[in-house]
Amino acid sequence: MAKPPDPFHDFVTDLFAPLGGVRIKRMFGGAGVCAQGVMFALLAEDVIYLKTDAALRTALEDEGGEAFVWERPSDGKRMEMGYVSLPSAAMDDADDGSAWGRRALSVALAAKNPKPKQKPQG
Repeated sequence: MAKPPDPFHDFVTDLFAPLGGVRIKRMFGGAGVCAQGVMFALLAEDVIYLKTDAALRTALEDEGGEAFVWERPSDGKRMEMGYVSLPSAAMDDADDGSAWGRRALSVALAAKNPKPKQKPQG
């Protein structure tokens, strides 16, 4: 039986609509937010976590974002997954929210298509 629509998923889809073609896929009790063939955000317990690199992580944490930490059920080991929560102010501002989402999407696309390493000159 299909799960009923999730109002939070609808909110997230609307928030990131300016990014175009956003899809939400349920997974592991949460959901992944995808666009352009990559997952750029993670939803867990009605919190939006954005995929980060070092610069975006710092920017999000400076605005009050917190790292997503997953606890492995088998042994309780805690692991950071490279996602940081969207600042609460951005939840109420579609322009700000989509701007953060655009940055996370850029990080996800760069991770999917890393630049080739330069061969040493010599």
